[in-house]
Amino acid sequence: MKTIARLLHQKPHQRIISTTPDETVFDALAKLAEFEIGALPVMEGERLVGIFSERDYARKVILHGKSSREIPVREIMTSRVIYIPPSLTVEEGLALMTDKRIRHLPVMEGERLIGLVSIGDLVKAKISEQEFIIDQLERYITR
Repeated sequence: MKTIARLLHQKPHQRIISTTPDETVFDALAKLAEFEIGALPVMEGERLVGIFSERDYARKVILHGKSSREIPVREIMTSRVIYIPPSLTVEEGLALMTDKRIRHLPVMEGERLIGLVSIGDLVKAKISEQEFIIDQLERYITR
């Protein structure tokens, strides 16, 4: 079983794109679009204080008729962040995401943010593992 640490190591983009609580929602959305991602960790210095996602924007700005150019991220970010340690397996990460109905998980090593995984990352890793197992079984059977 692949761990989250191993998955992070294999991701092509290891740089963590983040925002701050005082950045405008509009600027945070621009980062999401620029980097083609769905969520940003919200950082105060080195400390994770929240997560900002497209879902936060849709539910807390658009539906309330607010302006994304004026609202700071702190007003709509999710401040109760669910995170995982790098030692968990992909399966454990998927189970947590499914249970909590979330699409992005910060990966924390102690108090330090070391990465962010999406449900897409975990599903791809799981499919890859299953394809490998199937290939090995087919080779075994055809011997």
